[in-house]
Amino acid sequence: MPEVASTCCYCGVGCGVLISRRDGRITGVRGDPHHPANFGKLCSKGQTLHQTVHGHGRALYPEYRKSRDKPRVRASWDETLGYVADRFADTIRRYGPDSVAFYISGQLLTEDYYAFNKLARALVGTNNIDSNSRLCMSSAVAGYKTTLGADAPPACYEDIDHADCILIAGSNTAWAHPILFRRIEAAKAKNPDLKIIVVDPRRTATAELADLHLAIQPGTDVALFLGMLNTLLWENLTDPAYIDAHTEGFDALKLVTRDYAPELAAQLCGISKDDLLTAARWFGQSKAALSLYCMGLNQSSCGTDKNAALINLHLATGQIGRPGAGPFSLTGQPNAMGGRETGSMANLLIGHRNLQDADDRAEVAKLWGVPSISGHTGKTAVEMFDAIRRGEIKAVWIACTNPAQSMPDQAAVREALTRAELVVLQETCNDTETAAYADVLLPAAGWGEKEGTVTNSERRISRVRPAVAAPEEARPDWRIACDFALELEHRLHGHTSTLFAFDSPRQIFNEYRELTRGRTTDITGLGYATLDAKGPQQWPYRMDARHGTQRLYENGVFPTATGRARFTAVHYLPVAENVDARYPLRLNTGRLRDQWHGMSRSGRVAKLWGHAPEPALMLNPADLARRNIAPGELVTVDSRRGTLTLIAEADAGIAPGQAFLPMHWGSRYLSGTGTNALTLPVIDPRSFQPELKHSAIRIDKAVLPWRLMAVGTPGDGDALALLSRAQPLLAEFEFASCTLTPDANGVLLRAASAKPPCAKTLEKIHTLFELDGNAVLRYADPRRGVTRAVRLTDGHVSGACLSGDAIGETWLREFHAQGLSVAALGSRLLAPTATAPVALAARGRIICSCHGVGETTILGVLQATTGDAGSKLAAVQEQLRCGTQCGSCLPELRKLVSASVIAA
Repeated sequence: MPEVASTCCYCGVGCGVLISRRDGRITGVRGDPHHPANFGKLCSKGQTLHQTVHGHGRALYPEYRKSRDKPRVRASWDETLGYVADRFADTIRRYGPDSVAFYISGQLLTEDYYAFNKLARALVGTNNIDSNSRLCMSSAVAGYKTTLGADAPPACYEDIDHADCILIAGSNTAWAHPILFRRIEAAKAKNPDLKIIVVDPRRTATAELADLHLAIQPGTDVALFLGMLNTLLWENLTDPAYIDAHTEGFDALKLVTRDYAPELAAQLCGISKDDLLTAARWFGQSKAALSLYCMGLNQSSCGTDKNAALINLHLATGQIGRPGAGPFSLTGQPNAMGGRETGSMANLLIGHRNLQDADDRAEVAKLWGVPSISGHTGKTAVEMFDAIRRGEIKAVWIACTNPAQSMPDQAAVREALTRAELVVLQETCNDTETAAYADVLLPAAGWGEKEGTVTNSERRISRVRPAVAAPEEARPDWRIACDFALELEHRLHGHTSTLFAFDSPRQIFNEYRELTRGRTTDITGLGYATLDAKGPQQWPYRMDARHGTQRLYENGVFPTATGRARFTAVHYLPVAENVDARYPLRLNTGRLRDQWHGMSRSGRVAKLWGHAPEPALMLNPADLARRNIAPGELVTVDSRRGTLTLIAEADAGIAPGQAFLPMHWGSRYLSGTGTNALTLPVIDPRSFQPELKHSAIRIDKAVLPWRLMAVGTPGDGDALALLSRAQPLLAEFEFASCTLTPDANGVLLRAASAKPPCAKTLEKIHTLFELDGNAVLRYADPRRGVTRAVRLTDGHVSGACLSGDAIGETWLREFHAQGLSVAALGSRLLAPTATAPVALAARGRIICSCHGVGETTILGVLQATTGDAGSKLAAVQEQLRCGTQCGSCLPELRKLVSASVIAA
C-alpha cells in the first residue's frame, strides 16, 4: 500500500510524516522529505508514532454511569449522547448556559476546534470554552497582541538560516523542539560567526551549543531585557529611524529603562555585567537578530510582560519583518496555533476577533446565523476548575487533554472533578488520570485515524490524513461534537437546524475559512485542494494569493489602530512565590527529551523510557551534599500545596538553590498526584496563564527503610497491560514508581515505605509479575522481612522481585534488561549481595534511544579513540550508529565527546 502523507501530533514544529500501513493497521512512520518544516527528519518521539496507536488502553466504546459509586458501563453512541444531552439541557435550563463548560486541547485539529467553539458559543450560549493551550501559549498570544497588534508570529523557520544572532530564551529547544534545533545546529556549522545566546537558569542541552549562556535567576527575564535595552540606548545600537516611522510609546519605555542600568539588571539576574553587555551588543550589532522563546517566558504570573519586554528589543533595533530577524514564539502543542485562530479560548473569537468588541460579536453571530454571541467573559483554565470546585459550573466536557495531571495545584483540581455533577471525557485512551473521574467516556479517533488540518509555529497549515479507520466505535472529535450538538439542540429548542449539518471536516474548514475573510488570519484563498496540490502553506493566504505569507510586517505596518507597533513599558516583578527558610529551594519544571506531556501517548513506547527511566528530582551536587543526600536516594519534596517522594539525582547544570523536575510525571507512573502536586495556580492577569514554571520547595531525606523492586516481562508480551494492572498498587506506598523498561518490553516497579506492606500487597505483586509458578527461584527470611523471587525463561531472567532491602536490584535489573544468560548461576541469583555474582558491565543511562546505546558503551568507544572531537564523534557514530538517525542525542554526545577530549 502507498504511504499516507500526514503531520506529526507532538510539538508545534509541525513535521510532515509518511505513514505506512498493512491490513488495516499502521505499521511504520518516517519523515516526509518534501515537508518544509522538517525535510524528512523526525525526532525520537516522532519516529515511534506508529507504536502508540495500538494495544492496551485504547478507548473503544462509549461508556457512562449514572451514579458515582458504580463503574461506567458500555452503551451505544445514541444512548450515551442522549444521556449527556439530557443532563446538559437540564443543567442549562436550571442554572443558565454558564453552568456548563468545555475544556479542550491544542492537540485537536482545527476542524475539531471549530466544531467545539460553535457548540459552546452558538448553541449553548456560553464563553466557558478554554484550551490547555492556556497552560503553554496564552502569554505569547497576549504579548504579540499587546505589542504588534495581533497574535501572529512574524518570523519563519527559514530565518534561522539567515540570522547572525539567535537569542533562545526560556526554551530547551534541543529537547522540546529537536528538529528545529537540528536546523540551528546546521546554521551554526555553516556560519561559525553566528552568535547563539541561551537564557536559562539551567545549563541544558540547548545551552551546550551557546556562545553565551546567561544562567539568570528564575523569573528575572524582564530585568535582563530591560538591562539589554538600557545598553542598546547608551551605546547607540537602537534604530531611531525605524522607531520613529513604525512604532509608538518608546518615550514611556525609556523612562522605565533608565532604572535598569547593566550593573543593577545583572545583579537582579544573578549574572555578570560583562555577560549582559555582551548579549546586548551581539543583539544590537547583528545584521539580523532572531529570538526563539517558549515556556520559560510564558508560564509565569508576568508572562505577558516577559514576552513584551523581549519584543521591545526587536522593535527598538528594527529587528523584525526581514530575513533572519523577529520575535518567534515556539508553539508547544501541534495545533495550539489552530486553536488560537479559531478563537477556541475563553477570551477570544474566531479570526483574532475580540470577545469584548460588540461589533466583532455581532459579525460572528451574523455569519453563524444566530441572534447573538454572549459578551460575558468565559472562564479560563484555572478559573474554570475553581468554578467547578465552587459549584458554579455543574458540568464539564473535557476533550483530548488530561487536567488531572497537567493543571497546577492537583489537590484543588481533583477536588473540582470530584465535586462536578457531570464529567464528560472525550479521549483516545481510557487510562489517563482524568479518566478515573469521568462519568462519561467517549472514544475518539487518534493520530493516523482522522482527517483535518493543523497550524505549526510558523503559521504553516498542514493536512492531517487518515491511514486507517478508527478502531471499533471510536469517532473523530469533530463528529462527536456535532452529533452531540444535534442531540442538545433538539432538547433545548425542540428541533434541529443547519448549524451542525456537517458531513466532513472539509465542510467545516470551508465554513471556518469564510470567517477569516479580511482578518489577520485570512485564508480565503486556501482549501484542501490547494493544500493537496501545493503542500503546507502559511497564513495569511488571501483569495488572490498564489502562495502563503512567509514573514509578516515587512512593510512596517502593524494591525493596530494607528498601524504602528506599540512599545510596552514593563517593570520587573519577581516570581509569584518566594523562597524562605521553610521553602528554601526554587523548583523549575520542564520537559524530558523523549516524553510528551502526561505520557498518555509517548509512555506507550518502551524504547522512549531509556533516556529517563524513572521520576527524579535534579539538584546541584552541593545541595545534595549539604543535606547528606547521595544521588539515587529518596527525598521528600514539599511545597505549600503538596508533597511528593522522588529519587534525587545530581546535575551540575542546575545552580545551587534550585531544583528541576520534569512536568510529565503523574499518578499513572508515580505515587501521589505527580509534579503538579507542587505547582501553584497563580495566573498572569492579562494572559490568564498559570506560573507552572516556578514554585518554592524544600527537600528532606526520606526515611523509608523497607524497599521493593519488581521487574518483569509478561508471558503474553503485553507490557502495557501489566503496567496498567500495577498502577493501583502505587498508592499503597509512600514512594512508588512504575515504568516500562526500554529493552526487555517489561515493567519496572520500585517502592519504599516506612514499614512492610500487608502480605496481600506482596502477593498481588508476585502474581502480577508471574512469580508464583514453578519456574521461580525463591528465598525468604521472615525474621528480617526479606523475600526474593526470580523467574527464569530459557536461562534468562524474565521476572524478579526483591523486597525488604532490595539489595542487588541494580545488577538483577541489568540481567533482565540485557537478556544475559544466567543458567550457570543458579541460586546465586538470590544471594543478598550488592555486587553481581559474575562480571557485569552496566550500560548506564540510554543516550541514543533509536539504537538503545547506553552511556557506558559510548564512553568505552571514546576512551579507545584518539584524535580531536570530530574524530571521536565520528567513531561513535560509525561503531554505534548514535546520532545517525533522529539526531536527538547529538547534544549529549557532543558533551561526552568534549569531556573525553578534555580528559585525554
